[in-house]
Amino acid sequence: MTEDALRRLLDDVRSGRTSITDAISALRWLPFADLGFARVDTHRPLRRGAAEAVYCPGKSPEQVVEIARRLRRAGGPVLVTRAAPDVAAQVVRALPDCRHVPEARLVIVGPMPSQRTGCIGVLTAGTGDRPVAEEAAWTAEAMGAAVERIFDVGVSGLHRLLAERALLERARVLVVVAGMDGALPAVVAGLTRAPVIGVPTSVGYGAHLGGIAPLLTMLTACAPGVAVVGIDNGFGAGYLAAIINRAAPASEATGDAPGASQGAPQAGEGTSDGGGAPAATDAHRLP
Repeated sequence: MTEDALRRLLDDVRSGRTSITDAISALRWLPFADLGFARVDTHRPLRRGAAEAVYCPGKSPEQVVEIARRLRRAGGPVLVTRAAPDVAAQVVRALPDCRHVPEARLVIVGPMPSQRTGCIGVLTAGTGDRPVAEEAAWTAEAMGAAVERIFDVGVSGLHRLLAERALLERARVLVVVAGMDGALPAVVAGLTRAPVIGVPTSVGYGAHLGGIAPLLTMLTACAPGVAVVGIDNGFGAGYLAAIINRAAPASEATGDAPGASQGAPQAGEGTSDGGGAPAATDAHRLP
């Protein structure tokens, strides 16, 4: 149940259109729906602002369909992740208003948000990282974020990344997906004020170790401001990016342009050193 649905239900009770008994029956769905093989978190849209996702591996197609059906009743859209082609086909046949996104290995049940807010940049080091990046991008879009995709800007040709400076400056958060050596998130973090979410992928040769090498590289990134999710976890990266994107910077919330002056500093106040941090004043300088 979404917040809007709960408001409508309470308004109906207040106006007499819905009885208290019927309202209680509807509210019983809030905590979860017990399907026997799964306890579906129908309360999550109200609690977290997004529906529970359905992770397909380990579940039968029939179980995936039933879980998605119950989640859709509680609000949506619902993401069916890591959907093999046969599972995706069965979900699309069984449920109305579905969209299969094969490049992201996703099925989206229910309409996408009509309005998108903010700006999330999703970047990949190589084209082979695209499936994980698309999973992140579609997840964030399903949560109401505006997303811009930039593919194949890895460290072996950094001039390709520098051509996207406008996005690095505009984005509220950046999802950077990389296999091989996994160096790209640290490079991006050194060029932007936005937080960076690193996503290591299982794309690579030899000592890449199925994604462990880029994971360790990202976890030990020199540039600060890098958070890291698990190997190939595009869904987790997109979800986190959407949460960060919801919190508008103070300058956007107040209508001030980023970096707008609020007047000359008064005596005893620091001034900007150009990196966004206040410079030390005379009173605080070391001798």
